[in-house]
Amino acid sequence: MSEVKPQTLEIQLDEQVAQGNYCNRAIITHSASEFILDFGAMLPGINKLRVKNRVVMTPEHAKRLLLTLQENVTRYEATMGQIKLHNAPGAIDTFGHKGNA
Repeated sequence: MSEVKPQTLEIQLDEQVAQGNYCNRAIITHSASEFILDFGAMLPGINKLRVKNRVVMTPEHAKRLLLTLQENVTRYEATMGQIKLHNAPGAIDTFGHKGNA
């Protein structure tokens, strides 16, 4: 049996992408073949979302993102403590889906 060697990944970021964009809202929509994630920011008192980034991915990649994000949140909380969600029960939360905190 051959040994599986870990692969290295070279990540390239141009200067503008490396600066990132602040996001306090995300809207997620999907069809049978793709998930669309729109990331943006809203200012208090202004009922308008300015989308800064749109990511389109296959359902398989969306699930991989979900699992990877869950793993990273679990690791974060193990080190830093539980992340508390601050929204009223039944309210639309900051990432565009109905949920209870």
